[in-house]
Amino acid sequence: MPLNLIKIYNALLDIHALNAYQRSASLMGIFNRDIANHPNFCFRNRPITPTPKDGVIEMQTLFTHLTTVMVCKTTRAREYDPDRSCRLHWLKYHIEERKPDNMLIFSVEEPDGFRTYIYDVEEKYVVVLEPLREIDAYYLLSAYHVTGKDAKRDKFGSKYRKRRLPDIL
Repeated sequence: MPLNLIKIYNALLDIHALNAYQRSASLMGIFNRDIANHPNFCFRNRPITPTPKDGVIEMQTLFTHLTTVMVCKTTRAREYDPDRSCRLHWLKYHIEERKPDNMLIFSVEEPDGFRTYIYDVEEKYVVVLEPLREIDAYYLLSAYHVTGKDAKRDKFGSKYRKRRLPDIL
């Protein structure tokens, strides 16, 4: 849907009435504009790349992570997630730190390594980056609308207050 290309933060994309093909084409247009074809996709002057899969960096894998949710941890099966998808255009807005207030930007040490979070407190939207100090870059792991028990217990606010590192990695 071409109108989605003019949507701005914090409007939601109009994708719910589209069939799967139309929805995918509309979301891919946003993804290509903001991420895949964006030559300076950076957070704080450090380039952002998708997480490599078997040594290959795949934009399609990143697109999938930004528009679907894992429904089975053992099989790693994923399904379309309307909450993530209708906010796809928010990613660039948050990466560029255009929102002046009610943002928590911090790094923590997780069991899987270090993570840097960009958390929009009002909209309950989080961007998850993995800092790569050896090459001075980030992997973009995911971005999504925080819902359910994580939203109720303020998961990211709690991480910020209790576990944040003194510097953003």
